[in-house]
Amino acid sequence: MRRTLALALAAMLAAPLAWAADDDMDLDRIPTETATTPAQAPLSTKDVNYLSDAFSLSGLRSGLAVKLPPPTPASWDNWLFLDTRDEWTLGDDWRLNYSGRLNFRASNALPFPDHDNVLNELRELFVQYQPTEATWIEFGRINIRNGVALGFNPTDFFRPRTVIDPLTADPSVLREDRLGTLMLSAQSLWRYGSLLVAYAPRVTLPTAIYSERDEPSFDPVLDRTNAQDRFLAKASLNISDAFNPELLFTHAGTRTQIGANLTAPAAHDTVLYLEWAGGVRSDLIADALHYGQTTGTLPPSATFLLPNDPAARFMNDLSVGASYATENRMTFNLEYHFHQAGFTNTDWQNWFAAAGRRRGIPGINGALWYIRSYAQDQQEPMGRHAAFLRWDWQDAVIKDLELTALASIDLQDGSGFIQATDAYNLSRLWTLSALVSGSYGASRSDYGSIPVAETLLLRATRYF
Repeated sequence: MRRTLALALAAMLAAPLAWAADDDMDLDRIPTETATTPAQAPLSTKDVNYLSDAFSLSGLRSGLAVKLPPPTPASWDNWLFLDTRDEWTLGDDWRLNYSGRLNFRASNALPFPDHDNVLNELRELFVQYQPTEATWIEFGRINIRNGVALGFNPTDFFRPRTVIDPLTADPSVLREDRLGTLMLSAQSLWRYGSLLVAYAPRVTLPTAIYSERDEPSFDPVLDRTNAQDRFLAKASLNISDAFNPELLFTHAGTRTQIGANLTAPAAHDTVLYLEWAGGVRSDLIADALHYGQTTGTLPPSATFLLPNDPAARFMNDLSVGASYATENRMTFNLEYHFHQAGFTNTDWQNWFAAAGRRRGIPGINGALWYIRSYAQDQQEPMGRHAAFLRWDWQDAVIKDLELTALASIDLQDGSGFIQATDAYNLSRLWTLSALVSGSYGASRSDYGSIPVAETLLLRATRYF
């Protein structure tokens, strides 16, 4: 499988050169799916609708240090989906916005036919009212994105439980394709900055973490996004042309956090940035076990599964990085991530040891893997210290070819995850892309202990 993926990676980088012989060099670029807009900016009026098919093959690890409980992850998947983003003008001051994806799934891990083969993702549906040129009021399901970093966004307070069936690990894509939150928000711009406030009400109780086999087909799954009351206030200050700090305050359930986003140019082609958030909370282990007990997934005895301090205390999250852009449209990002609630080296040792020390307890492995499933569901890093690298090259070698590569490295044990993608726009209407990803590390490491070792994904997209 690894040799096949290596050959596929070489082929995916070389294939577009052959396709270019018949390419019409006057064709315009197709709007990219990964383009992001600042969280404080009004929604773009550009509609992007497409039909896409993606097929993936995955190689699974054998001899996991902590055996994964059933079911076994899929070794192949296929997604055929219709993705729609539209905006309608309802009057001089009113607009209706919709973003959703109708997904038809097939996999060797899913029965066919079954309701799990169809999934409708209602990402956004909201009304926007603009009473003045500098004021917006929005109500409905809205995807508010915060943060200046790429790999980990401590101030992206609405990210938990919002990603469904990701086809990539690229955070910039996941921020666009995730579920929005039912909320009422208002934003105002003025000469010296902007202010945004948002309130998201609780409409249901917390529910268990969804698996691939129990995703509701046409349910808006508000239990993912509106299981607690949340409030956000965000202020942006125009101190100078080169320095516009952003300050955030949020309250969710019983927890309060504050945060900041800072950027500054270091040269005409380099930007430095910092993103920080802090608040009183428990660590990842305590949060996961508490959530499992609250939703009835784990028994009360799970509290003693791993030795840790469940007490809440002030904890910090930090992303600090730099972006460098070249004249030939290459962009490099390098970041350091700190997640104080994540696993320490001792936590990792205890996690691996518990499977052997308590192997006679029924369901012990399932409870251990639940902690990691919780972190993925909440989009929290597992470890405390990590490095993130991303490289993007638009019009690489030939026009309309985009190459992207990224790596996430756990700095505590040296394990990591790597992904490479190429996307080639055959015309205004068609894009072909390929993705190869893999994880590496010792069997008792963060990335070296996950069940999926490598993945190859091929995708064709038709825009309309």
